[in-house]
Amino acid sequence: GTLDRRTVDDRLAEGGLHGGERPGSVTDQRPHVPHPEGREAPLLGADAVDQLCEAVRSVGELRAKIAAVGVLLVQTERAHVHEPLSYPWTPEPVNAGTDRDKRRSRPSGSVAGVGTATAGRRGSWAAGTPRTGRQSWWVQSSEEDVAMQSDVVIRGGTVIDGTGTPGRPGDVAVSGGRIVAVGADAAGAVPGARELDASGQVVTPGFIDIHTHYDAQVFWDPRLTPSSFHGVTSVIAGNTGFSIAPVTTDGVPLLARTLQHVEDMSFDTLAAGVPWDEFETFPEYLAAVERRGTALNYGCYVGHTAVRLYVMGEAAYDRAATDEELDRMQAVVAEAMEAGAMGFASSSSPTHNGDHGRPVPSRVADLGELRTLLEPLRRLDRGVVALLPGGVISNQELFDLQAEIGRPITWTALLTVKGHPYHEKVIAQHDAARAQGVEVWPQVSCRPLVFQMNLAEPFTLNMRPSFAALMDCPAPDRIAAYRDPAWRAAAWAELNGAGGIGGLPFNWAAVSVAESASHPQWAGRPVLDLAAELEVTALDVVLDLSLEDDLDTRFWSVVANDDEDAIAWLLPRDDVLLGLADSGAHVSQLCDACFSTDLLGGWVRDRRVMPLERAVHKLTGEPASVYGLVDRGTVTVGKAADLCVFDPDTVAPGPLRRLRDFPADGERLTADAPVGMTHTLVNGEPVLLDGAPCPEARPGVLLHA
Repeated sequence: GTLDRRTVDDRLAEGGLHGGERPGSVTDQRPHVPHPEGREAPLLGADAVDQLCEAVRSVGELRAKIAAVGVLLVQTERAHVHEPLSYPWTPEPVNAGTDRDKRRSRPSGSVAGVGTATAGRRGSWAAGTPRTGRQSWWVQSSEEDVAMQSDVVIRGGTVIDGTGTPGRPGDVAVSGGRIVAVGADAAGAVPGARELDASGQVVTPGFIDIHTHYDAQVFWDPRLTPSSFHGVTSVIAGNTGFSIAPVTTDGVPLLARTLQHVEDMSFDTLAAGVPWDEFETFPEYLAAVERRGTALNYGCYVGHTAVRLYVMGEAAYDRAATDEELDRMQAVVAEAMEAGAMGFASSSSPTHNGDHGRPVPSRVADLGELRTLLEPLRRLDRGVVALLPGGVISNQELFDLQAEIGRPITWTALLTVKGHPYHEKVIAQHDAARAQGVEVWPQVSCRPLVFQMNLAEPFTLNMRPSFAALMDCPAPDRIAAYRDPAWRAAAWAELNGAGGIGGLPFNWAAVSVAESASHPQWAGRPVLDLAAELEVTALDVVLDLSLEDDLDTRFWSVVANDDEDAIAWLLPRDDVLLGLADSGAHVSQLCDACFSTDLLGGWVRDRRVMPLERAVHKLTGEPASVYGLVDRGTVTVGKAADLCVFDPDTVAPGPLRRLRDFPADGERLTADAPVGMTHTLVNGEPVLLDGAPCPEARPGVLLHA
């Protein structure tokens, strides 16, 4: 008979298994799809499914419990994850022709003021239409049907479960996208399943990369490479406030120019690769990502700079917000959080300069504005705050802010500088605050911060006034400046301490030649050595060599995190998170998306800075706990089957190489040949099998706070 959602919740409550709705999710916003016979389609909430799965361990008992309340079907919608429901009937088409859509309509394949873009139309998808590669779990009526869901058994490995406890030999069985058994008899839980060999290897939860900028790349590279090659199964994008939504049609070029300078994202690649015509609001952005599918689980912050540009336009770069604008921005953040944003991100760092070399919009805001925009997180009591204080926001202000909003704060990044052990003082301050109940997590990295820069877009030099003035200049103007003796003299003075952050001199000792067409024999040579040989300044070497190569010369520049002893001291600590991979950003200049394999090989096996179990916890269970990903992060029966199999004796990140495989002939550095990585499963489906990528797999889901 008829059974509406309220009745389902009432029946669940009677059994002590009440599951409340999450308001405002992408799923909740889908249009109603009628049953062809006029009956109401009963739905079971995500929280109810989670609680049922915890209370009832076997598939048979779960089916019986659901049948008791008359539910016809259920999706295995995980905690913090929302997917459109798949209906057992053909849905009526969703009307995409709203007035708002018509106002924003553009010719297919074009973006006003930007260039070409992937064709698409907001609202054109039908709610409930299954997507290729996504799994919906149907409540079956026969044991034969249940057996068909038996997916995978990983045999013969040592299970390191992500909690930090010692590893133990055992098999892991997966069915319906979830872990159904762990131990010596796990295979018996899923007879007939596909077997994956893990002999001599370890089986761990999938790794979580909390600091990525895959906001745009997710559209043209849904595999999210190279992260998916290195055991990563979940990523968080939108860091440091640079999400690509919300955005108005007229605001796309300004946002793209901002990303071009601050995150080294090619303007042409952004124009060609992002379907700008499919979204404006943050909920619409999430929907656009979801309907294409992803190989990995994908979450995203709503970004401060994006929100400011959306509400204030060009003025976001120039002035404080009015009270009315603050109210509108707060409403935009609330809308994003209710739709499932992982939190809110912002930057105050002096290194972040955008359009025409100006401070990015989030830097124009004061602490009062930041508090206003964090109010929705406090009110909803969900989400993580990700900040880049940049010396502008003090540690004590961070502690006070966290105590006020009651949500975890993480900041980037606590990097080491050889000869300056300031990190010890920072940790002492955070330890004292944590003892008082404050939850602020510095992010640390196992990799030195090394850019492979060129002078066409010299990110590491752009905070110096002479270089900042050239941002957004056409190439001929930039070349003319580089040839000008007066410009060189001014730039040399700034680089020696007369300008830039705190007047600090540029570290020329950390610069060497990486790639040069005109002088390939100089690859690996320190710039200071060449300057001494040629009897010129280090800046002259960089400028003259770049001019010979039409600004294509690449230079290695070690910016920070160069004290190995300090890194070894920081990595195992309880009160820091592994972060700052910057995956998806600065792609032509660095690639730290391989941080997980670098940690496991270079720091755990080779340097022995912590036990393997501890390192796995730092990559899995710890970030899952901070971000509220309660269905991930450990190898536990009932949880999502995000799993990684690797050889601890050989695991390594492999070499970096340069490719031109992005839209509009965009280039990037990648790490696509890791060593020792055997299998990676996302929600039970392989994305890496026997060391080879599975290019068509799209088992990832949206992660929601």
